[in-house]
Amino acid sequence: MSEMDGLTIATELDRDVTKYPAEKRLKMENSSEEDPDMYNADTSSIMCMKSEMSKTLSKRQLKKQKQKEKWLAYRPVKRAKEKLKLRQKKLDARLNNIKLGPSRKELKHSKMLQSNCNVRIAVDLSFDDIMNDKEISKCIKQLLRCYSLNRRAKDPVQFYITNFGGKCKKEMEKHTGYMNWDVNFHSESYRDIFESKDLVYLTSESDNIIYSLEENKVYVIGGLVDHNSYKGICHQIAQEKGISHGKLPIEEFLEMKTRKVLTIDHVFEILLEVTGGKSWKEAFLHVLPPRKGAVERAEMAVKN
Repeated sequence: MSEMDGLTIATELDRDVTKYPAEKRLKMENSSEEDPDMYNADTSSIMCMKSEMSKTLSKRQLKKQKQKEKWLAYRPVKRAKEKLKLRQKKLDARLNNIKLGPSRKELKHSKMLQSNCNVRIAVDLSFDDIMNDKEISKCIKQLLRCYSLNRRAKDPVQFYITNFGGKCKKEMEKHTGYMNWDVNFHSESYRDIFESKDLVYLTSESDNIIYSLEENKVYVIGGLVDHNSYKGICHQIAQEKGISHGKLPIEEFLEMKTRKVLTIDHVFEILLEVTGGKSWKEAFLHVLPPRKGAVERAEMAVKN
């Protein structure tokens, strides 16, 4: 028996113990009293399987299994707390006449086709081969947030997901109905969809600073969760393909303690807020998380 088989059997055994209601368990207990040999056989086989499993699993695997069981037990409590918190937030907003966000009716009219914004943003998902499963999962979660942000914008940008296939598509398929989202999904490369002269690959290694967003351009975000493992890869791709590249004007407005490499959703949100009328500085300060240590440049603060 392999380690994975042992873990699967243990999970199924634990699930079976809890899934029967009291009446069924009572019947099972009664039947075991009528046929004690059957009960003893089943019990002994279960004990043997669990004993075998504990022998095959390492201490690390057993620790992970216990952590997973603990998390599964706590998950309903966590969800209940989140629902209570959301309910309280809505109540507070209603009492203070605060609008939390667009209603469902308003969202129905917030479509890319009806938007006054023609700025195009494309995410390049051609990095399947250099990301592990955990990074793929994080990448898709960031794309989900991009979609959510664009969906709630008064004037959404024209959002494209390109090179959509492989592991990223498989991970996205966990979200039922994603193909009905207001997103342009393409299995082709962004270079096959748009004209090369319109492309601008966003990369922090570029020497070209973007001061304004042009509606005739397509701003490409690299769909890569690299944890600094592939520094400069987007810049390298742009140079090799002969594509224009540029970086956001972070240094012009802010000082940061960390590298100026941002997540997919942070870049998307900054661009979205700028298309919505905010200045670069306002967008940076609103979007960038505290851990980035972003503060307004001293000379900018004096001028203002």
